[in-house]
Amino acid sequence: MEKAEIEGLWTHIHWLSVLEEQGTYTAAAARLGVSKSAVSQRISDLEKATGTRLVTRTTRSVRLTDAGLSLTRDVRSAYEHIARSFSSVRDSAGEIRGLVRLTAPVAFARQQLVPHLSEFLQLYPQVRIQLDVSDALSSLAAEGYDLAVRHGFQVPETHVAWKLCDTGSVLVATRDYLQQHGDPREPGDLSAHNCLYYPRGTDQPAWTFERGGKKVERITVPIAGSFSTNNSEALRDSALNHLGIALLPDFSAQAALASGKLVQVLKGWTLKGAFADEIYLIRPYSPHVPKSVTALVGFLKDKLSAGFRFVGN
Repeated sequence: MEKAEIEGLWTHIHWLSVLEEQGTYTAAAARLGVSKSAVSQRISDLEKATGTRLVTRTTRSVRLTDAGLSLTRDVRSAYEHIARSFSSVRDSAGEIRGLVRLTAPVAFARQQLVPHLSEFLQLYPQVRIQLDVSDALSSLAAEGYDLAVRHGFQVPETHVAWKLCDTGSVLVATRDYLQQHGDPREPGDLSAHNCLYYPRGTDQPAWTFERGGKKVERITVPIAGSFSTNNSEALRDSALNHLGIALLPDFSAQAALASGKLVQVLKGWTLKGAFADEIYLIRPYSPHVPKSVTALVGFLKDKLSAGFRFVGN
């Protein structure tokens, strides 16, 4: 094969490497910003050019053959070098531009990120943000994310982290619910209430409380309730519907507490171990960080560093 013919297949090989990372033609097409049929055609053309099968297709995913893996492994570092060089040259022009791919937990993204991102995009009109809203802990490098929000995440050595803010947990209910069922004065009083909680495996649900200064009082109480879910927005909405007392991360309770739709329960006690105490932004380590990524990190730290304060009820 002539050199010119091989050079004409560089894009095809890159798309094959993206297909390996993403695992499906649909995901690869979304990553590349092209149609699924375009990806399929490029891979087919590449297989004809090499004279060998590069991809094995199944009903749900695809995987590369040994020949395909050999091809992508040999060229991956070259493409990564090209991407770094391109970003460096583009950023040297001074204008902040480009695509930032960000992933974040569902509730946090909807309630805290999205309201701020529109302001950021107005400040930097040449920047585009692709936000993946998911509670799954995606592999940033494998799936091509520039940044991820992690709620109490153990940062891998291959990543860089910035603390966004402190966070905590809060018990909430509506005034109507408390007027009907009583306002708990001590953690033990929760046994008489419908408690709405985030399930943690198959163990009997329990909440742990602390209070005091030098001499800390700590108590763990078993709870029970008619509704549990792994989504804090669903717990919040159930509390708003007067179903019971909900345990929420403060960022999910913030707006409803500030408006008075929910009130805090057992204010004198601090909840321990329910949710993480810190929220981070993380990114895979790279010697070159695009200005768009650096700008978004600084912006979010400025907007969220104060945490999630609300007017006490």
